[in-house]
Amino acid sequence: MLQLATFAANAAAGVGTSASAGAADGLVKTANTAKAWKTATEFESMFLESSLDRLTQSEGTDGPLGENGTGGGVYRSMLTKEYAGQIVKSGGVGIAASIFREIMKLQGATSEGASNAKG
Repeated sequence: MLQLATFAANAAAGVGTSASAGAADGLVKTANTAKAWKTATEFESMFLESSLDRLTQSEGTDGPLGENGTGGGVYRSMLTKEYAGQIVKSGGVGIAASIFREIMKLQGATSEGASNAKG
């Protein structure tokens, strides 16, 4: 996670740092970078939760969670959500970094298109 956080911080520091961009523009771009990173990590967590849910599904009452009633299913759901969150906190599987790069590319293409439309 430290490497990915460092990656996001470096990307944030590199965006909008030119003298002509202005401090306010740099702050907006840094905030957008933080939002993009949060979105990417939330997506990775959701993806992992979905994957882990499929892995932990069981049939009948066998297994450590005992599917008798609704309690086992609810507990399994909370457990897989926690597992996914912990995997992301410990560095994830690399999905967040890829999604972050793509979001930043799209934002760059969008801002370039907007600046071309202005000029």
